[in-house]
Amino acid sequence: MVDVSDEFENLPDLDIPFEDWVRRLSCELSQTELARLRLAWEQAQSVYSGQHRASGEGCFRHALSVATILAGMRLDADAVIAGLLHALPSLGVFEPAHLAAEFGEVVPSLIDGVAQVVTVSEQREPPGKQSTGQVEALRKMILAMARDIRVVFIALAQRLVDIRTLERRPVTVQQRMARQTLELYAPLANRLGLLRLKWELEDRSLRILKPADYRCIARLLAERRVDRERDIRALQRQASAALQQAGIDAQVTGRAKHIYSIWRKMQQKGLDFHHLLDIRAIRVLVRTIPDCYAALGVIQSLWQPIPDGYDDYIATPKANNYQSLHAAVIGPTGKSLEVQIRTREMHQRAELGVAAHWRYKEGGRRDAAFDDKVAWLRQLLQWGQEEASEYAPIDRYKAELFEHRIYVLTPRGDVLDLPRGATPLDFAYHVHTQIGHRCRGAKVNAKMVPLTHTLQSGDQVEVLTARHAEPSRDWLNPNLGYLKSAQARSRVRRWFRLRDFDRNVTDGRALLERELRRLGGMPSVSLERLAQRARFAKPDEFLAAIGRGDITGGYIAGLINEPGSLEEPKPWPVPAHRRGKSSRVGSDAIVIDGVGNLLTRLAQCCRPVAGDCIIGYITRNQGISVHRRDCPNVARLRKTASARLIEAVWGLSGEQRYPVDVEIQTDDPQGLLKAISTVLGSEQVKLLEAVSCSEQQTRRMYMNLTLEVRDTEQMNRVMHRIAAMRHAHGVRRVTRT
Repeated sequence: MVDVSDEFENLPDLDIPFEDWVRRLSCELSQTELARLRLAWEQAQSVYSGQHRASGEGCFRHALSVATILAGMRLDADAVIAGLLHALPSLGVFEPAHLAAEFGEVVPSLIDGVAQVVTVSEQREPPGKQSTGQVEALRKMILAMARDIRVVFIALAQRLVDIRTLERRPVTVQQRMARQTLELYAPLANRLGLLRLKWELEDRSLRILKPADYRCIARLLAERRVDRERDIRALQRQASAALQQAGIDAQVTGRAKHIYSIWRKMQQKGLDFHHLLDIRAIRVLVRTIPDCYAALGVIQSLWQPIPDGYDDYIATPKANNYQSLHAAVIGPTGKSLEVQIRTREMHQRAELGVAAHWRYKEGGRRDAAFDDKVAWLRQLLQWGQEEASEYAPIDRYKAELFEHRIYVLTPRGDVLDLPRGATPLDFAYHVHTQIGHRCRGAKVNAKMVPLTHTLQSGDQVEVLTARHAEPSRDWLNPNLGYLKSAQARSRVRRWFRLRDFDRNVTDGRALLERELRRLGGMPSVSLERLAQRARFAKPDEFLAAIGRGDITGGYIAGLINEPGSLEEPKPWPVPAHRRGKSSRVGSDAIVIDGVGNLLTRLAQCCRPVAGDCIIGYITRNQGISVHRRDCPNVARLRKTASARLIEAVWGLSGEQRYPVDVEIQTDDPQGLLKAISTVLGSEQVKLLEAVSCSEQQTRRMYMNLTLEVRDTEQMNRVMHRIAAMRHAHGVRRVTRT
């Protein structure tokens, strides 16, 4: 866990010599890095000379404090240098090319990233006026736009120094910054494992927002500080001795809750300070799960258990997979004590893995994909401390993790979540369908851009509309790049269908009459019967499909020449595949031999997915069965019924989803299924069926999953992520026989 050292809690002296400051830093720097750091120090002294921040603090002291905190986090020289120079953009003296020539490309990139984060955090509604979802989206956007995670570290260090020096600012400014810190910065610090930094941000914010409550809790803690610290040390010694005597190898540590945590618990549970059971707490780390229960027995025989004060999260983990034993006991002095017992692996997972505490303390809706990315970042932080610098390349800190989503701002500061590659037109349709329909231009960061402009996280987008504007058919052309979102494309298609319906009906009627005349004039042909044979509920829908060009003259001729077409039609059987969602396809999802809107069904043997190479097979009474071209059954049909095979391609699939069968070889089906569930949740893929089996002869275990995917791109991405998992030894798509 990354921490902020106690020795850096106070601001450094303004006139401290460079050598003395470097000796106090926790990070180890080479001679080359020291030379670069000295140059940055000298430039900062020169540029910041005589400059003061709004708080009255000198700019150089502020920058020195930020750099000191970053060094305490064990970050590298680039981050510390960027911390020294981070205020250059605000002073209007930021020259990226000059800095890159002296310090390399990374330093100006970090400084620019910090400036963007600060700008984005200010481009929003006043703290406390936004919904929880909007605040959460803003946190995600800051992490997503910071391609180098060190940007977030520098921004957090800057905020910590800012909130330490708020005394001279107006009360309204102090309260606004304190609320913003609690909503935005403290949760980010928590998610990245910067717990000491998080605690100080929260405590200082509480002291500004609730000064009376803060002083009351601080006074209660101060009155008991000496006793509490002495008690905890004595309890640690007692527990260690008892566990050692029982032959249990254990590490016992003590902790005390910080003021904001105490205040929040009192507020949430309506408890008085004296009724909190975990003001004093110890944590016991052991080697194995049996040791956990053995240690629990020792603790409960050593001190009196409190009724209803025991929770077993090992046998029954929390929903986020958090595991630990919690026991509340009465200590030897008659005061309550909380004891947490877990293995070292559980502790590591709780601090760095998917069971990190912030997920259940912050509440809200869980985003599995985002959780995994933050967990990965926290693991990077742990590696950065444990490994030598030559084995921890800085590329590890690159947050190339938010590749599927971007986060952009509306003019009033709301955050919208869009797919990567989204355009201003996608943004417009995300805001409202009518805004998308009437969109005629856009500004990104106050500059006019084309509607095909690719948005980036952190962009502020303004849509320009016209009162009587309408969508363009060019927007549906994927080669022109207007729309990335399938939802937006679907709304445009729907608009054209509704607008052109009457015209298409008229055109379709004329085309049908022309085709009937070409066929020799057939006045007895019933329009209703033709529509029924073409599987349309209403004749007008049949005519509109002709007018749109979905039905050709050849298809109409086939309907008319089909036996029985002039007689009273018999009800067509509705096979099971037309009733089940898994095998149905939309009217425009598949085009058969150039004709859309035919009766088609997806073959259950190979289960084609949008993007597969497909071919149709004309069945006797169930329309056209669509197979993958590499389906074994197609190979057989080429030999026995090749005349009934027909060309097929994917059309406009819209929001259609398709079942696909995947086989995974594994040594731990249950554990792997939990990990797969996280991936499926992040990809928005539904799990329709999961079956485990094993081969007695080879002793191999398999999982057979049926997933519901959008297209082959999504399917391949999911299979690739599953293949990279620890317990997956092979992943393949299978065909049913």
